Amino acid sequence: MGSLDQFESAFNAAAKEMFRPQPVAIGRVLIVHDLPEPLQDDFLYLAKGFLSTLEQGGKVEWELFGGSERFAVKSVLDAVESYRPDLIVTYRQLHCDAVDWQFGLGAHVDVLTQATTTPVLILPNPDRENLPNHMLKNTDRVMAVTDHLAGDHRLVSYASEFTEPGGTLYLAHVEDAAVFDRYIRAITKIPDLDTDTARAQIKARLLKDPNDYVESCRAGLAVQARGIRVDGRVKLGCRLSDYRELIDENEIDLLVMYTKVEDQLAMHGVAYPLAVELRETPLLML
Repeated sequence: MGSLDQFESAFNAAAKEMFRPQPVAIGRVLIVHDLPEPLQDDFLYLAKGFLSTLEQGGKVEWELFGGSERFAVKSVLDAVESYRPDLIVTYRQLHCDAVDWQFGLGAHVDVLTQATTTPVLILPNPDRENLPNHMLKNTDRVMAVTDHLAGDHRLVSYASEFTEPGGTLYLAHVEDAAVFDRYIRAITKIPDLDTDTARAQIKARLLKDPNDYVESCRAGLAVQARGIRVDGRVKLGCRLSDYRELIDENEIDLLVMYTKVEDQLAMHGVAYPLAVELRETPLLML
């Protein structure tokens, strides 16, 4: 390697992405539901209690849209356009038959997560005979998941905003082991590259950047004086199963992740399989 290449590598290795808090203002919340009138106030009370930390940033206006009479997806989008909320709160399988509850999110929720720029909070489908849901007590254990944590200032900012003061914010980053192994197999076929060295150094580099970013998030969020503890979970593994394991073992109250990709209609990366399978975990989809 030439001296110029060595200098460039050393320079790039020393450069670190530092957390820069992004403004998050939640002043208007639209709740989209399909509940009969006697249960609507109960669900509003449930949502307000679960998201009580938002009230600490100022007064929040809550608006209900929907009812037990079936409504079209377009009417929901019209309501979003009219009310212009900072957050949409709904639940999976809105206006779906019970037989379909374990599959997907439902057409209404799918469209809301992709056709609007507003963050969508998806709750478990409520038990219409036993509101409120006992799991939706607070947000003192929030996890943000991504496959490119370093530099995800907006994701971290939203996740911290929804974490109760004194709570724990988990920043999870799982590098895909299958992809890593595929590149290492390619390296084994290149005589000029030492496979063992490449494997060790590339793995270390892949994990160092998000770990460094977690440290910068810890320092950046400490100045906000809300007492939020930042816990980094960075590893090489299988994204879907590892994220599920992290969520279960840490009893996560709210999972925060991206769902939108500029150049495609489908939901972002691992977001959809996580959203489908984690039926009892509230999801904040950005």
